Amino acid sequence: MSRPRLRDTYRRLRLGTRLALGLGVLSLVAFAVVGTSLTAYMRDYLGHQQVAQLKLVQNVQAKDAAQHGTVKRQPYYGWYTAVYDVSDGTAALRRPADVPDDTAGFTALAQARADATGDMTSTTYVDGKGAYRLRACEVVPGVVLVSAAPMAEIEDTMEQLITVQVIAFTVALLALVVFGRILLRRGLKPLSDMAHTAHGIASHDLSESAARLPLRADRAGGGPEVEELRTAFNTMLEHIDDSLAVRAEAEQRLRLFVADASHELRTPLMSVRGYADLFQYAAANVPEERDRHLARLRSEAARMGVLLDDLLLLARLDAAEVDTPLRLEPYDLADLVRQAADAFRAAHPGHPLTLDAGSGPLPLSLDPVRIRQVLDNLLTNAAVHTTEGTSVSVTVDVTAEVLRVVVADTGPGIPVADHGRIFDRFYRVDKARSRDNGGSGLGLAVARSLVTAHGGTLTLRSQPGATAFVLELPRVE
Repeated sequence: MSRPRLRDTYRRLRLGTRLALGLGVLSLVAFAVVGTSLTAYMRDYLGHQQVAQLKLVQNVQAKDAAQHGTVKRQPYYGWYTAVYDVSDGTAALRRPADVPDDTAGFTALAQARADATGDMTSTTYVDGKGAYRLRACEVVPGVVLVSAAPMAEIEDTMEQLITVQVIAFTVALLALVVFGRILLRRGLKPLSDMAHTAHGIASHDLSESAARLPLRADRAGGGPEVEELRTAFNTMLEHIDDSLAVRAEAEQRLRLFVADASHELRTPLMSVRGYADLFQYAAANVPEERDRHLARLRSEAARMGVLLDDLLLLARLDAAEVDTPLRLEPYDLADLVRQAADAFRAAHPGHPLTLDAGSGPLPLSLDPVRIRQVLDNLLTNAAVHTTEGTSVSVTVDVTAEVLRVVVADTGPGIPVADHGRIFDRFYRVDKARSRDNGGSGLGLAVARSLVTAHGGTLTLRSQPGATAFVLELPRVE
């Protein structure tokens, strides 16, 4: 199999299998290093032991050779002993001698010992006998004793050691790979669970408007790293879930917005169409009738114009355009509140108004037209949604950070179920959409957007018998 194919096959393996194989390769290298080191150490150790044994034997044989000229008996079966007379670089074997037919290695070591000082050892191969370890020592000047010990037992021991190592390391390697794969599979089980969770999410239909992700990686274990990954994974799912919820809510709001806008625009358009059709009849040509119908046409067109202006203003505020619809300038907020209160008293004399705007000016950087629009809207709502005679109050409060304007009335209050949507576009507490009790439902939405554009907040405080809208603007002059 070619190298690219092996690489592709390896990459297709699961992570646990690849880790187990990698662990096996590392273990194989470690076993090889340990086995080689152990074998080399054992061979060297046995060699030193044999040399030490030869030395002990030669201490006895040297006395025997000095006394009798030759060594009369061998210490162990298979050992050899030779006594050489050395002179002028030559070595002559004394007879009788218990030596093999091949004595070249013996003679060479005896000649080398004659030219050196100290005992000498070497390893040689004796024809027909195998490997032998030789040791040469001087008996008396000119006489060298050479003893030979077979190395067959050492070689047999080393072969047995190597065989045992190969078998033991092979079994250990197989066990390590098999049990390592099992342990790795258990350790990677949380990752597999997260993968199954991801597949489940992939098969989930996220195109639904109310799509949610009920799946989570909730299996415990796996260690700190896996726990950290699981936490990040679940956090990501929570974020996706929240994003889907926001998207679904936005889609729902968009559908309601389109439906409400269509409804609000359809009614005046139908009125315009109806009054226009009246001009086809003779009765419409009577001057009084024509003027009345034209007045109604202008009224409906004006109402559509106000509605479209509010929608355009909301769109510009939502888009956060560079050319903001606000025209900020230094202005006295207290004076602006007094103007709105005077206009309310003139337009709604049936609702007594109390004003507490303080005694001094409240300079602030704002758009007076838009803030006046907000105040007029809040005051008008207080009059429209309460019966005649209901008292209305406007209070200006000053703190170190904000200027607060509270528009309150003693009407019936707003039901708790409507508090969360009171600032939604086209939302009216009157579900019948009666224009006797309100307009298009954009007033509070426009008011909150304008206040937000100024960096402030507009909130509702309502309970049975009291309703208050709190306008807060930051003190930035």
